[in-house]
Amino acid sequence: MNVNDLATDEGLQTAVILSLFTDRRADDSDPLPIGQTDRRGWWGDTLPDVAEDKLGSRLWLLEREKEQTSVLIRAEEYAREALQWLLDDRVAAQVDVTAEVPRSGVLGLAIAIHRPRLDPVEYRFTSTWAAQEARGE
Repeated sequence: MNVNDLATDEGLQTAVILSLFTDRRADDSDPLPIGQTDRRGWWGDTLPDVAEDKLGSRLWLLEREKEQTSVLIRAEEYAREALQWLLDDRVAAQVDVTAEVPRSGVLGLAIAIHRPRLDPVEYRFTSTWAAQEARGE
């Protein structure tokens, strides 16, 4: 394998961080957080080399959501969507995502990447919910 291969070097963690925490453009059907009109995203996604190839995740859409099970399910969905390229490019054979609220106001993501012929790698990330007053009801 090439020493610069994402499957084997520390660049994998950087690629995962960029995939999860860069703002992907919201779909037309996505409701935006209250008070926002910008669908965000990287301008380069308007002309991708590969059809439907997009950078980042839609996790930013959850920044003002309530801490509910339905929101955690969406967080897992958005994270899987952002990491799909690992499967498409055969960097990983399987990607597992679990979302949780380790403490009030914090979204936690546990990511396990199962690589072909290599030991799996696991990452844990946390992100602070921007509007704690959005919780409750």
